[in-house]
Amino acid sequence: MSNETPRDPGDVLVRVGAAVFLVGAVATAVTVVPLLLDLDPLPTAAYLVSMLMGVGFLISGAGLLRSIRAQRRQARAAQ
Repeated sequence: MSNETPRDPGDVLVRVGAAVFLVGAVATAVTVVPLLLDLDPLPTAAYLVSMLMGVGFLISGAGLLRSIRAQRRQARAAQ
């Protein structure tokens, strides 16, 4: 018997979304530092990687919605 709790279908999406969000957050910090230190700005690609922050947030949100739907289905089936 396992001590792990059963996983919801959206758990993987939440974890992937968190990782993508973290990459975007680091990229955002890296792109802001040159602007604050009065250095040359980074190329456009660095700013595009910063957009991953929002993408990660959306992926995590989709995972949460998927988990909510699965839990509601389980609750209805138990009734």
